Amino acid sequence: MDIKNKLSMLLEQVWNKGNLDLVDELIAPQYTIHHDPGDPWDGQSLDHAAFKERVLYSRNAFPDLHFAVQEYVPAEEMVAVSWYLSGTHEGNLTEIPATGKKINLSGITIYYFSNGRITGHWQVIDQLTFLSQIGMFANPENE
Repeated sequence: MDIKNKLSMLLEQVWNKGNLDLVDELIAPQYTIHHDPGDPWDGQSLDHAAFKERVLYSRNAFPDLHFAVQEYVPAEEMVAVSWYLSGTHEGNLTEIPATGKKINLSGITIYYFSNGRITGHWQVIDQLTFLSQIGMFANPENE
């Protein structure tokens, strides 16, 4: 299976549907989060158990979490993925209690891989939109 198919499975089956059984197959034994501001695991290397904990943390906060991939851009030993994320904030995040508000935002993730497994990522999301949509501060467009 090529890396694009593995990334598709990661996003659709693991993140969107919560199928954690695929983590051991898709993710390398050490997965490094090189850059992901706002993620409690930013800068850490995760084993499979910690990676699953990270997915559960996000899916508990957003049970209807859904990544809609816009484009895959392959390069040597990495693939950039642009996506839209939607969901409803129904569970607590670190220091942010559940709000019941819907989110819709965009981001780009560069996934790294080696020996057919995903070894980590570098990610940027639209945090301003995210924080506005969950009511952390006023959004001038909505006033």
